[in-house]
Amino acid sequence: MDKKKVVVTGIGSITPIGNNVKEYWISLINGKSGCAPITYFNTKKYKTKFACELKNYDPSIFFSKKERRKLDPCAQYGIVASEEAIKNSGINFFKEKRERVGVIWASGIGGLLNLEESISDYVNGGRSPRFSPFFIPKMLIDITAGFISMNYGLHGPNYATVSSCASSSNAIADAYHLICLGKADIMVAGGSEAAITQSGVGGFNALHALSTRNEDYHTASRPFDEERDGFVLGEGAGCLILEEYKHAQERGANIYAEIGGVGMSGDAYHITAPHPEGKGIVLAMKTAIQDAGIKCEDVDHINSHGTSTQLGDLAEVKAIQEVFKKNIYNIDINSTKSMTGHLLGAAGAIEAIASILPLTKGIIPPTINLFHIDRNIDPKINFTPNKAIKKEVKISICNTFGFGGHNVCILFKKINV
Repeated sequence: MDKKKVVVTGIGSITPIGNNVKEYWISLINGKSGCAPITYFNTKKYKTKFACELKNYDPSIFFSKKERRKLDPCAQYGIVASEEAIKNSGINFFKEKRERVGVIWASGIGGLLNLEESISDYVNGGRSPRFSPFFIPKMLIDITAGFISMNYGLHGPNYATVSSCASSSNAIADAYHLICLGKADIMVAGGSEAAITQSGVGGFNALHALSTRNEDYHTASRPFDEERDGFVLGEGAGCLILEEYKHAQERGANIYAEIGGVGMSGDAYHITAPHPEGKGIVLAMKTAIQDAGIKCEDVDHINSHGTSTQLGDLAEVKAIQEVFKKNIYNIDINSTKSMTGHLLGAAGAIEAIASILPLTKGIIPPTINLFHIDRNIDPKINFTPNKAIKKEVKISICNTFGFGGHNVCILFKKINV
């Protein structure tokens, strides 16, 4: 059976550096940091006192009071991003076979704030058993996919993916495969995260995963830099509308890119640390390139996972070197987490958008805060330091990896390349 061609026809996002795709892209190419002191709770007892929170987000603009009672911020962000992507795609679902339209949504953690607040109310309220009837639904990761499908009456495949920080890339990969196999014509795919909470920050501090550069938080997220000391927690959501190519052509859709190939793998190594030689990452990238039917030398750009952790950044660079050999010097690599922070389960979705737009805009966003490249990294590798560059990009790779050894690589192609 011939594999169907899958294209991206809509994009939507809400991020720490922009509450829609236009704002997000402008901030990316201008190297804007979304990092600031945490405002959601008192950080006096925390090692890390900063994060990449959303700016000027007012849920009352998007949701009624009744709706807000049912929705954790994680689900809210997902619905906001999906609505932008659907509108951007120009699809009228009432003219579509809605049993052929599905939703796959992701989160690494889900409704964490709801969990915290509900337990706190229980403990501080005399341990009353009177939990809200929305407690369980608000906590569930799959609930966002459910809400999106209900909003538009979509009856196709509908579920959630959870693979830590690779979650939304797995959602996009699954959506791609469903269309390739002829199981759907259109898929809404993405992820959201809202983990800048007391337990979120406290838990990652306990893992020694977060930067503690409190006096210089603007430069705390510094992937591949010699003095990086951990990632910066972010929040938000990203969404792609994937569509079978002929279906998109027939309705005259604007096409951003083709998904050329996807690769997935497992490290089978450690619950939080990557394989030191990046073996799982190598397999994921090689699989995506093979799936796309291209050569390594055809790749122009890699939006790296690049979290700003000591182990993670080195493992990814070793893997890229292993896959691309001498061709690595012709590839422009960047990490947009230097600006957005790490959106955990939503990272793959917002970074997919940051991988797609260079294909249409001819600009690659920078890796900011890269002052001195790690002494263990080849200095001839181009990490797009501190300033965006203009370049014709025909093929772009988006890498995403998660705790548990989950690796996903999605390869985007300029249409008809």
